[in-house]
Amino acid sequence: MTGEKRLLVKLGLSFFLFGLINNILYVIILSAALDLVPPSTPKGIIAFCNIAPALIAKLGWPYMLKGKIRYTRRIVGCCLLSFIGMLAVALHESLFSRLLGICLASFSSGLGELTFLQLSTTYSPAAIGGHSVGYWSSGTGAAGLFGAFLWWELRGLGVEVGVGISSVLPFVIPLTYFLLLPRPAAFLPTTSTAYSALPFDDPETSTIDMSEESSLLQNEPKSESVFLTAADKWRLLKPMLFKYMLPLFCVYLYEYTINQGIAPTLLYPVPSPERYGFLSKIIHTVRDYYPLWQLVYQTTVFISRSSISLGIPPMSTRLLPLPAIVQLAILITLAYESAFGIFSEDHEGRNIVFVFVLVSIEGICGGLAYVNVFYRINQERPDPSTVENEELAKQECEFKIGSLGFSDSSGILFASLLAMPTEIGLCKLQVARGKLLCQGL
Repeated sequence: MTGEKRLLVKLGLSFFLFGLINNILYVIILSAALDLVPPSTPKGIIAFCNIAPALIAKLGWPYMLKGKIRYTRRIVGCCLLSFIGMLAVALHESLFSRLLGICLASFSSGLGELTFLQLSTTYSPAAIGGHSVGYWSSGTGAAGLFGAFLWWELRGLGVEVGVGISSVLPFVIPLTYFLLLPRPAAFLPTTSTAYSALPFDDPETSTIDMSEESSLLQNEPKSESVFLTAADKWRLLKPMLFKYMLPLFCVYLYEYTINQGIAPTLLYPVPSPERYGFLSKIIHTVRDYYPLWQLVYQTTVFISRSSISLGIPPMSTRLLPLPAIVQLAILITLAYESAFGIFSEDHEGRNIVFVFVLVSIEGICGGLAYVNVFYRINQERPDPSTVENEELAKQECEFKIGSLGFSDSSGILFASLLAMPTEIGLCKLQVARGKLLCQGL
């Protein structure tokens, strides 16, 4: 393996681990929701505490803060916040302490996602940055599967031990950052610098100006005094509203409304071994349907989020709204299927296969939207010949990709508010036509 390929492998593995570990605690908390709160407590409060702090982080950091990003401080801070949050969940049985711990872990996850996507823009040329985003997205997709499987294995140990073991996972991130991640300078065509791990005292990385002396020779202002103003941020934000942010918001609004509001009502009689030998081995009770839909969704999301890292060409910018349009059609179709039924209830196998296919397409669309939106914004780099201030140009790239995170989290939050009345309404329509399965859950 050549030196360049080895660097790309290490870069890809690093960002895959960043995505996997950053998102896996989110999945573990949702998977453990039934074990974390008393039976009388609405499980929706877990989902709310697991997303609202992340939304605050994604809104606050890129929009409110200014100046140079200190990546090392952020990454170490996120690791400690996640560790403390998970310990609070594991060691305290009170509802307040556990919700506080979930909020800390959620805030850390939101800030971590923002940070690593911004870190990807520090790698040049743009193809290297796109490589980073592709593997980051693959890691976030894998988190859904690994997180659910990990909690399935740990839940038998109890909340204290199971969540306590999970609390050490965040330390993988700083270890990867310091010991495995190649420096951006290693990919610059003008440098012969060999690979070396990021040093502990290096507070940030830069692809643009690797030496302090060059800035002084050019009489440029120090980077600490260079920052984007509110007017600069609005100027950068306006072109992205309909091009990137709206499609991403709609995708997450539709898919999480499906997952949380419609999928729990997609219930059918248990397949009989005589008619459906294979399905009867998977579905033993009516309660098995919802976990099955979630498994199908998580699997297809992982595959589609890995599309770029697998070498599949990215979608063109004009096609980015397409996943949201398809998901809206799936949402309407599944809502109709839940409320009124498309096929006869006597043919549960046909219904199960139909829902399986639509949920698979839903997951594929969701994953494609995520990886392609962030890939495309990562590739929007300024022309070096037109750059007057290199540090300001670097901050513009970081802000643009960081500002997108608000779209997916706000979509999830709005979906969580729609999901409960949607589920209740669909269940009432089922009962009105004599289908009572949703009442038995």
